[in-house]
Amino acid sequence: MPEITGLLLEPKRFAIHDGPGIRTTLFFKGCVLKCIWCHNPESISALKKLGYYDYKCISCGECADICPANAHILRGGKHNFQHSLCTACGKCEDACPGNALKLYGKVTTVDEAMKIVLADAAFYQQSNGGVTLSGGEPLMQIDFAEALLKELKKANIHTAVDSCANVASHCFARVIPYTDMFLIDFKHADSAEHKKLTGSGNELICKNLQWLSSQGARLEIRIPVVPGCNDTLENMERSAEFLSKLYLEAVRLLPYHSLAGSKYRAVNMPNTMPQTPAPSAETLARFAEILQKKGISVKCG
Repeated sequence: MPEITGLLLEPKRFAIHDGPGIRTTLFFKGCVLKCIWCHNPESISALKKLGYYDYKCISCGECADICPANAHILRGGKHNFQHSLCTACGKCEDACPGNALKLYGKVTTVDEAMKIVLADAAFYQQSNGGVTLSGGEPLMQIDFAEALLKELKKANIHTAVDSCANVASHCFARVIPYTDMFLIDFKHADSAEHKKLTGSGNELICKNLQWLSSQGARLEIRIPVVPGCNDTLENMERSAEFLSKLYLEAVRLLPYHSLAGSKYRAVNMPNTMPQTPAPSAETLARFAEILQKKGISVKCG
């Protein structure tokens, strides 16, 4: 039987916002949604993808010399990267002295992933932290996610799954025995608006949240507050009404930021919200008040 593998991005060590304590966050490649405000565009595609950061390029030509697909061209001392020709083999990343090239997506075994996270085990023990599976959408790679969570529990490591919840319900049934906490996004209360903003309605998300709540799962809901998208009082009141019927640890309000512009350019994707400002402190405070009136514990940031 072939070994179970996953496609992962670079892990984030010493994370403090992805669950309790100090954590290592493993980012899975691929997402079922395409949120117009996504700050991890490199995680959307389920395939390997090479990022090119032009501002780091020193035009040395090493990538052009080694690329088997001729995706890198050096003309007149300037580097031209042809995204459409790239096969994401990763050879140029290793050859680039300026770190201008980054391969997003590495095939990883469960043992390799465990080696990564166990290097930080002392920090988990000291801070009551652990490991968070994030993305992208980790439950898109359900076989790998389940196998990894099993090994983490064998090692007595606290586990969290950060999910958009727009996945088949059986995925949650498979991982709930090995997951100590779920961090679930709730982006918009209206399904039609949710589809405009993310590419999918919210019916399955609501269904999965209700099921997780009925199972007594530890749930933290995360609401990205994005000006012009979901920052109306009506939406927050409808969200609070729905969420108040669930068994929740808390709702965390996440203010939008526009810091992902360089990553959109690097992976040759259009930045759909380049000029959107962060929500005001007053807006966040008003939304927190709406949620708290429904008996919901609120965290910001």
